[in-house]
Amino acid sequence: MRAVHLAGPALLVIALWQAVVVALDMPPFILPGPARVAQALWTSRVLIAENAVVTIIEVLAGLVLGAVLGAGSAIGLAASERARRLLRPILVFSQAVPVFALAPILTLWFGYGLASKIAMALLIIYFPVTSAFFDALMRTPSGWLDLARVMGAGRRQVMWRVRVPAALPGFVSGLKLAAVYAPIGAIIGEWVGASKGLGYLMLLANGRAKIDLMFAALLVLAVFTLLLHAGVDRATEALLRRRTR
Repeated sequence: MRAVHLAGPALLVIALWQAVVVALDMPPFILPGPARVAQALWTSRVLIAENAVVTIIEVLAGLVLGAVLGAGSAIGLAASERARRLLRPILVFSQAVPVFALAPILTLWFGYGLASKIAMALLIIYFPVTSAFFDALMRTPSGWLDLARVMGAGRRQVMWRVRVPAALPGFVSGLKLAAVYAPIGAIIGEWVGASKGLGYLMLLANGRAKIDLMFAALLVLAVFTLLLHAGVDRATEALLRRRTR
């Protein structure tokens, strides 16, 4: 059903794209038409698939690590006032440094392989997940907390039986946002230094004036991002339904 809903907007974008190419008489080396990009996507399908697999691995690994570390950090901050005083200002200050500016440093530290790209994706994902989950943990209804204490629940039981389940919608919001941001981190890392990946392929195609191949790689990246967001959306909906039951 969702695929049907997306078909209309996709066709509209393609029609507008073709209209711009025809109306402005755009040369192919500036803006190739949809048919030319589709042809490049087919003729270079093996090359694109090889590089797409690398980017997908980077994004999924960064998403999983960022979600786990972000959730753990949020729970730790919510559980300890001392941790909030010491670590939360550091987390906020870390966002003053543009994450993209760290890509060359991460490449220097971790090399040109997967590790630096995963680390870049993790950094972009970590703060939204941590911030959204932490804010939700701190907004647990006071009536729920009072009832848990009256029933004799300890701090650990209050955290895992009351606060974490109540804060799951906040964690879900952060995770959905992270699913959109994760590919950005991987692509930026590949632009700084890589030998594989869709970002690397886009730079390679641009340098060789194969703009249709560059657009084909960009299209594959966009489709993967949409599928990733839809997958995370469906998984989190199932998680929330289970919490409700």
